[in-house]
Parts: sequence; structure tokens; C-alpha cells
Amino acid sequence: MFAVRLLPLAFPILLLAQPAVAAETGETLTEEGFRQCITELQADAIATGLPENLVKENLAGVRLNEKVIELDRSQPEFTSSFADYYTRRVSDTRVATGRERYQELQPLLRELTRTYGIPGHYLVSFWGLETNYGGYLGYIPTLDALATLTCEGRRGAYFKGELFNALRILQAGDVDLKNMQGSWAGAMGQTQFMPAIFLRYATDHDGDGRRNLWGSREDALASAANFLRDLGWQEEERWGREISLPDNFDYALTGLAVKRSLKEWSSMGVRMPNGSALPAADMEASVIVPSGHNGPAFLAYQNFRVIMGWNRSVSYALAVGRLADRIAGAGELSVAPVPAPRLDRGQVTRLQQTLNQLGHDAGPEDGLLGPGTRKALARYQQSQGMVADGFPDKNVLTRIGVLADQD
Repeated sequence: MFAVRLLPLAFPILLLAQPAVAAETGETLTEEGFRQCITELQADAIATGLPENLVKENLAGVRLNEKVIELDRSQPEFTSSFADYYTRRVSDTRVATGRERYQELQPLLRELTRTYGIPGHYLVSFWGLETNYGGYLGYIPTLDALATLTCEGRRGAYFKGELFNALRILQAGDVDLKNMQGSWAGAMGQTQFMPAIFLRYATDHDGDGRRNLWGSREDALASAANFLRDLGWQEEERWGREISLPDNFDYALTGLAVKRSLKEWSSMGVRMPNGSALPAADMEASVIVPSGHNGPAFLAYQNFRVIMGWNRSVSYALAVGRLADRIAGAGELSVAPVPAPRLDRGQVTRLQQTLNQLGHDAGPEDGLLGPGTRKALARYQQSQGMVADGFPDKNVLTRIGVLADQD
């Protein structure tokens, strides 16, 4: 899956004249405009020091991919609840396959743990979530995707840099043009690295002279380990864990912005799911309730934040951690995620507008159900005498007027 990485580009982007683009004016990018853009990109690429023959040989044949533009411009029409997300990604089938791969690759995984400090079940979990253990890498030619996104223009400067980085990968001989394929946004290989991340972290672990993230499990998993080490993975710590919260828990303390020591959480009545005490470890954590007070609750440690350095989504980070736990032999959650109504962007925008009008400061009315909107919803819930967990269930959405009362 394509993820926005938190690290800077591995190479500086030399921005000369901006390529001809259409997104800012709302116009459709035509074939003629695309060819003009490619001509300008070739000149810019050569100006950065890339060999002229490399640039012309590989950019001359790139094609405008209208499907890529469609995917880039279309934000998800409906929000996906944590219950939906988790159920799809931490499925019984994915857990079973992950356990098979984990056992199969034990010698390699132990070696990677010794070298990079990343436990093998986490590496297998990232691999499983990104490409279903290498089963689906994407089929769109990477240069076509990156050139289209550059010339389309909405994030042209970013994708221009990634296009030039992709040329550097071809220059290094890690892959040939025919096999450089991946997601619509340019993420590549079994770990779905963007080109800048590839250049900085991809590793030739199998020693064949190429950093082959498409065809080599060894290279792919070693590269993931290399990336996670640099993001700050703490080898002796977990990602987090499922917990049980007391009935009187203050849900204003939930979210990644609040960190407390395990001793402090214990003093507030936070326990393990079976009621036993939390570990007596000297570490801090945040409490996360992705599907409200009736759903599962989690402690998120430092490694949870490292996972979010790979992908900023809280749901993704929870899925990685829980899939890793299941691969290592853990059972299912003690409390199942709670389904939530499926909202389109218009409904989320109305929710934000209403919260703002009521003085609860949901921030920009952008139709995206992020942390600011959830905090505002929690303040509204508190004002109404409800459990202030910020979870958009049917009850609160009906009361605030986003959903019609069908009772």
C-alpha cells in the first residue's frame, strides 16, 4: 500500500522550471500536454546530473495513465471504521499464512534480528500487510505512474523528485524498466518502498549484486529491517498491547498526544485483559480506543510510533502490531472491534460544521475524520453526559443530526 513516509528524500530535488501541469486549473491533462511535460522533465533530469542516455532511453516511452490520475484525485468516498479495517487485514487467512512464512524463514529472520534488531514476526507482519507476503506487488509501470503524477501537478514537486529517484534505481541496475512495476503512486516491491526510501534503505542481502525488492524475499525483508532500525525501533520492547480500562476511566486521556508511565496507568485502574496487573516496566505509553469505550483498548509504546513512521495511520499501526502478535502465536482480541456507521465525506463535513457551530472546534471542515474531529466529538459527548470517547457511533451521530433517527 502506498504510504506517506516521514523521512526526507534521500536525494535533494533540483527544481528548475515546473513542468507543464493541469491540476491547478482543474483542466484535464491532455496527451499533448503530457508529452510537453516529459520533454521538460528530461531536460530537468539531465540538469541534475543524470546521464542523458539514461534519461532519454527511459522517459521517452512513458505513457500517460489516466487511471493513476483518477486514483490520486479521488479521496475515499466513505470512511472505513477500525472494525472494517482490522477485520480485513488481520484475517484468519493472513494470520495462518504469516505463521507459515514465519516458520519457513526462521534462519533468515534470526539473522536479520541479529543484524538489525528487528524481531522476525514484525518483519513478516509488515510484509503481510504491504503485499500479502509478496503475493501482490502492483502492476502499474512505475515511471508511468510517477511521470503522470508529476505532470498532473497536484503534488508535482514531490513526484518529480521520486521520478528522478526511480531513474537512479535504474541507473544502479537494481531492476530493469520492464520489471519496475508497483502501485499507482509509485510504491515498489514486496515492501512497497517509494523510490527515495528504496535508495536509502534497500539492501542486497542475498549478495547477487542487486537490491531486488521484487523477486528476493531476502532483500525485501532485510530492507524492511534496515528502514525500521533507522526509524528508531526498540528491540527489547513490544509495539504495545491490548488492555482493559476501568468503568470510570477518563477518556480525555486517550490518544497519542497523552503519554503516561505504566505505573501511572496502573494507578488509574488500567489492567491486562484478564484483570492482572500491567508489567512493572519503566516505560511510557498512550491509551488508544479505536472503536470507542465498548471496543478494544490498547497501550501504544514507542515502537507503535515507529510503525507510524512507516505509515501514519493508527489503524495500520494497530494492524501491524496485532498481526505480529498473532503470527507469534497470540490469540484473538479479548474484545472485538465495534462497527461504526459508514460515513461519506459530506456527512463528516456536516459533523465538523455542527461541532464548530456548537463551539467544540473540530478544525478545518474537510470531510476527514481525524484526531481533531474526534476530540471535538468527545467534547460534545461530554457536554451531553455521554461517555466522551470520541467514537462516532450511531447514537451520537443521530443526536448531533448527522444520521436520521430511524427509531
